[in-house]
Amino acid sequence: MKRNITFTLISFLVIFSNSLFSQKKGFYENVQKKNVSKVLDDLNLYSSTADFKNYFNLYAEESTFIGTDANEVWNKKEFMAYSKPHFDKGKAWTFISLKRNITFSADGKYAWFDELLDTQMKLCRGSGVLEKIGTQWKIRQYVLSMTVPNDVSKEIIKIKTLIEDPFISDLKK
Repeated sequence: MKRNITFTLISFLVIFSNSLFSQKKGFYENVQKKNVSKVLDDLNLYSSTADFKNYFNLYAEESTFIGTDANEVWNKKEFMAYSKPHFDKGKAWTFISLKRNITFSADGKYAWFDELLDTQMKLCRGSGVLEKIGTQWKIRQYVLSMTVPNDVSKEIIKIKTLIEDPFISDLKK
């Protein structure tokens, strides 16, 4: 009888503690998704209001921005130099997030995202990785890509071919 009571009690504690752990993990993930979303929302806000300092404070010191052109692969310092004239005009670019997905590493230190954006280039996809540094999420990598509807991809490829074939040849050397 004592064995049954002990076994039942231990089983109850194991099930109950797993349930609490799952609730904490779910709560933690939801809170962190809001925190990561805030960074990405602020990124879009600061670019549209030309807030250079706050925009680049969202990036980790060791970060990369990959733009829509094949030549646009910049570290933070290079991206700042490219962006400064745009921000100095009073409005850099305006991206509005339409749909966003966020996923976390098992240890909760990294988050990766993808989102569809309404931009001056029409639909684009933003994707990247954030790292939790201290108590703040910082962008480690941001990739901006233009989307190409399948129905017009052949026409786009024709246009790109003239421009990109020489670039591809250079890369193959």
